Amino acid sequence: MASEAPLLAARGVSKSFFGNPVLRDVSISLVQGRVHALLGENGAGKSTLINLLSGALPPDGGTIEVDGCSLPRMTPPEARRAGIAVVQQELSLTSSLSIAENVGLGAYPRRFGMVDYPALAARAKAACQLVGLHEAPSTPVGELSLGRRQMVEIAKALYRKPRVLILDEPTSSLSATETRILTDLLGRLRREGIAILYISHRLNEVMALCQHVTVLKDGACTADRPLAGTDTTGLVRLMVGRDPGDLFPSWHPSPGKTPAISVRGLAAGQMRDVDLEVKAGEVLGVGGLVGQGQEDLLLGLYGALPAKSATAVFAGKSGLPASVPKANRLGLAYVPADRKREGLHLIHSILTNLMLPAFARMPALKLRSRGRERALGKELATRFAIRGDLQRQAQALSGGNQQKVALAKWMPHDPLVLLLNDPTRGVDVETKREIYIMLRQFAAAGKAVVLLSSDTPELVHLCDRVAVVRGGRIAATLEREALSEEAIVAAALGSDRARATA
Repeated sequence: MASEAPLLAARGVSKSFFGNPVLRDVSISLVQGRVHALLGENGAGKSTLINLLSGALPPDGGTIEVDGCSLPRMTPPEARRAGIAVVQQELSLTSSLSIAENVGLGAYPRRFGMVDYPALAARAKAACQLVGLHEAPSTPVGELSLGRRQMVEIAKALYRKPRVLILDEPTSSLSATETRILTDLLGRLRREGIAILYISHRLNEVMALCQHVTVLKDGACTADRPLAGTDTTGLVRLMVGRDPGDLFPSWHPSPGKTPAISVRGLAAGQMRDVDLEVKAGEVLGVGGLVGQGQEDLLLGLYGALPAKSATAVFAGKSGLPASVPKANRLGLAYVPADRKREGLHLIHSILTNLMLPAFARMPALKLRSRGRERALGKELATRFAIRGDLQRQAQALSGGNQQKVALAKWMPHDPLVLLLNDPTRGVDVETKREIYIMLRQFAAAGKAVVLLSSDTPELVHLCDRVAVVRGGRIAATLEREALSEEAIVAAALGSDRARATA
């Protein structure tokens, strides 16, 4: 049973940047033994509130309280001493360091004034086992998949034995198995009396895990109440201020007869013996359990991973693209899952990021037209509803707006095929809908989309067909009339219930 005395609270906090209010008179109380959801669209102020609660930023007004005591200015070291741990959506790991060195960073055990590596390995291993990480503590983090790195980040927070645990989109890159491990862990931590703040756009998870919810909209608190008696539709209504309507645009078949991509016997990374055809005007989904080779399929098609095939035709031209520049010249564009590390240059301006593909194709001696770049950037920002001054750094944008930049930058080059790797990971419902509409419009214009997604409903409601990958091979290709969450999961698990069509 949760105690009503908060371990950590914000009382009437406000925060502005460059005169623009981001939080306005927001209060929240994190109670022992309760999982508390924090919801809101991208840009609603969630990240800023997390930074205030963890001491990374000072509030302009209001106070932060720990165990009922007001702290006018809490610093990150004070927050750590108070037992507050944060797992940010964007990972803070060092790829060249080992799992143990990352997990214990800033709190290494010492002996005779030096780091006690055996003790560090033992303590890090214990924290990693809580999240199902069984790799050797000496394994460099750079060798791990995105999902495993996410688990290292969570183990890093648990290493310090927190009293308050703040989790920002913790399952956005996890497999179904890893998500179950985390769900069980949160139940155990709750029973041990830890206060948990859980931020997620996956509303079914929120309903299953949380007991209380605070909703932010435009920097203000629009709801703070128990979750009992609320459903996902009600949560969306609180977040966007209206009935959610249909998340997915109406489906109208638009595939033509001409294949945009046709490969036989493709091998790339984990993938083997792949026969795949993507028609112009089609949204082809790629599903399956995480780690079965789906990403290798996209990278092989894009020339970013060594690949070979018996036959291959791309936009009417024979042969696989041997490199990314050749794939771009054939009309392929790729949007990676990790937008911050692979899709954008965060320290550069929004405008520069929107122009990146143009820079790559520009002849070395050609002079740039700054005026044309600004006009094109403004046009793309309007078309994709990208909010923010185009001269600001891309890292200042919310996750949803960053994702729209990663997509929008390809549009001036009129690609024939979009290869998308989990494009709605960690973005809010409204941004998802905007992306879905854009993808269906792209297909309706006679282009092709290959959509790798870990969100099964997204595959069911958005795609014309879904290729389900298992063990490095396409286990089933489900036509629209056979698409359901059950059919995709059955094919991913190798169940006899899976129905495939040639």
